[in-house]
Amino acid sequence: MTKQYWDMARPTNTDERRDQILDGLQQVMAARGFERASVAAIAKAVGLAPGLVHYHFASKEEVLVALVARLVERFRRRYAERLDAARDDWARLDAFIDAVAALGPDADPAAAACWAQIGAEAQRLPSVAAPYREALAGARAELAESVRAVCATSGRPDHDAELVATGLLATLEGAFHLSQAAPGVVPPGEAAGLVRRMARGVLA
Repeated sequence: MTKQYWDMARPTNTDERRDQILDGLQQVMAARGFERASVAAIAKAVGLAPGLVHYHFASKEEVLVALVARLVERFRRRYAERLDAARDDWARLDAFIDAVAALGPDADPAAAACWAQIGAEAQRLPSVAAPYREALAGARAELAESVRAVCATSGRPDHDAELVATGLLATLEGAFHLSQAAPGVVPPGEAAGLVRRMARGVLA
């Protein structure tokens, strides 16, 4: 019974191959952008034949949609790990900010570069816009909940929690875009500290 359970839990060859293809898109997209991430380039980046990409995904756009889902899932994992160590409401808010900025050993510059581009692709591709907007809506809701908790602790009214959450999220998203469009304007690791200070300035 135990052996059967672990056999079922092990990723299939299809899952592993699809994950490889997502790795390929992330690598190429981070270096060249989505427009220049051809199927051939995606396959070459991870040592696969282009035909395997076509076998597992109907189009390059479909690979991008799957990459959005994977990036969101990895953020959730980072957040959950940091949340476990949070001891108060401020620490919970900081955990979210740090998870978005991916500070520490789980930092992934290629993923950050891709996320900045995904925002642009969401403006022209409806299939990308839907999961991107859903991810941002979920992030804003989680931030608003943390803001309300901080307000409750400090005895501050929380009627503007949604607005504060939107401002913090917009700053984090903007930092992603600035880091790609104007490297050096927001040095690596600076965004998280900036947003923490903003949060304390607004909520203290």
